[in-house]
Amino acid sequence: MKTFSEEEILDYRELHIKNWKFENNSLKRDFKFRSFVDAFSFMTAVALEAEKMNHHPDWSNGYNRVSVSITNHSAGGITQLDFDLAEKMDRIFNNFPQLA
Repeated sequence: MKTFSEEEILDYRELHIKNWKFENNSLKRDFKFRSFVDAFSFMTAVALEAEKMNHHPDWSNGYNRVSVSITNHSAGGITQLDFDLAEKMDRIFNNFPQLA
């Protein structure tokens, strides 16, 4: 699977996944929710999608926050699967009530 150069990653990020950072060869984002239940529900919804894709994020949860890091370990960098998963996560997140 093709891995993207840093320039390609930054260009894609700017156009499609603006809320994500690129650092340490990974796409990273922190999501903040109104409650633990919302955060855990988000993780459950993402887990189902990630399993369908056979591509799983590294993540952690603390009360109403979910911190995510995505990279393709077997490919050794960022691939289209990483971008696809980040976009799916953004769409799922947008279904949750946002903090004011």
